[in-house]
Amino acid sequence: MSEASDLFPILRQFADEKAVAAIERLVAGEPDYRLCRVNVLAFAAEHGLDEDTAIAAFLHAARIGLFDISWNVLCPGCGGVLDTNATLKTIRKDEYVCALCAAGYEPTLDEMVEVTFTVSPRVRRIAAHSPHELPPAEYFRQIYWGSGVDLPEEGFESLVEDFIIETVELPPGEKAILSIQLPPEFVIVFEPVTHSVQFLDVKGEPTRDRQSLIVIIDREHTHSQTLEMHPGPIRITFENKIDTRTLPSVCIAGDVLHQMLAKRRPFLTAKRLLTNQTFRDLYRTDTLDVDQRLKITSLTFLFTDLRGSTELYDRVGDLAAFDLVRAHFRVLNEIVAAEAGAVVKTIGDAVMATFPTPDRAVAAALRMREAMRELNEARGREDLLLKIGIHEGPCIAVSMNERQDYFGQTVNIASRVQGLANSQSIYATDAVVGDARAVQVLEAARVTPVSKGAMLRGIANEVALYVIP
Repeated sequence: MSEASDLFPILRQFADEKAVAAIERLVAGEPDYRLCRVNVLAFAAEHGLDEDTAIAAFLHAARIGLFDISWNVLCPGCGGVLDTNATLKTIRKDEYVCALCAAGYEPTLDEMVEVTFTVSPRVRRIAAHSPHELPPAEYFRQIYWGSGVDLPEEGFESLVEDFIIETVELPPGEKAILSIQLPPEFVIVFEPVTHSVQFLDVKGEPTRDRQSLIVIIDREHTHSQTLEMHPGPIRITFENKIDTRTLPSVCIAGDVLHQMLAKRRPFLTAKRLLTNQTFRDLYRTDTLDVDQRLKITSLTFLFTDLRGSTELYDRVGDLAAFDLVRAHFRVLNEIVAAEAGAVVKTIGDAVMATFPTPDRAVAAALRMREAMRELNEARGREDLLLKIGIHEGPCIAVSMNERQDYFGQTVNIASRVQGLANSQSIYATDAVVGDARAVQVLEAARVTPVSKGAMLRGIANEVALYVIP
């Protein structure tokens, strides 16, 4: 803990004091399992912290060496971790297969990639730093399941015992024989290290004859067809052909397991982190490789531009205009960050920003317009006239010009929508104003969008647009 004591004063220079104090208590006194793959959103709720404040604190903590960041590809069915990565750059597969759910998934950054934080071994050594030495139940809790599965703090081991008939700790290169009684249930022989599985549909008349099953554990064959067996004795021979310990487990796929996996909680997604301003500031060039393309099913884009900026430079002079434009950028950056968004880039006098949900973009747009009014009132003239466009939809995260960017028709439409806006107006698509949370933001602001259909350049069909007056 000596290194940690040196790092926390540094962390206090960058992060919220209440958040730092909570992290310090976590590192100093919590059980090992709570320091492995920390769910930042759950941590924020537990300690009464604003989520974005907690995210920023953990990002700064990781930057100075308190935590290691992990990008985990999740199965949306069972919540298991299909792959874990120290960076997004190593997420390369077009499809990830969950043997337990017998399903394949194309990775998206919305709900299939979680971002978690594990305490650095230089700060505090925990059991999960040697995962192949963890007891079986703890391996499931700390390594196999993602942070979105809401596992109980108390009674976890007894819960596991209710659906796992038997587990074998099998050293590399060794064999083991397990003799058990098969119940009349759907049984899964599951190995969490290699994610290999054998399904057993146990039904029919019980038998006294001993049944046999051979399970070869390697990294090439992770899924087998369902076998039909009878209730009664079975002898299972396991052979471990990989270079680490494995944990073949015989599980009952019944109500206990399904009810446990059905309890979910929010977690920090890769999408949310990529659209977080603190993350973009700290990890500007360390996100995606140039040839990498990762899908996001829903992201909200906000484009702004200053109307008449050329005339502004002519009217007030280059130096004064530059100061005004810089002040406008500073205000917009602050508002975007405050609404859980991130500025992707500036193009001349324009801003491209992203938000995880439409409501945050709408709230930001309303605040931007009001902020420009206040700046103009302070000067006694309308020098800063902001045009804003918002659209939501799927996109692809890419790396362009050594920074993380976005590509796709959603981006194009958002840009075109902003191009239609006139001074002090906000244009948004139906996807934005139709969002339930965005409706609440508009109602709270006592603003009613006005429908305005339009054709956008390069878009074949008419787009349902709304003016937010």
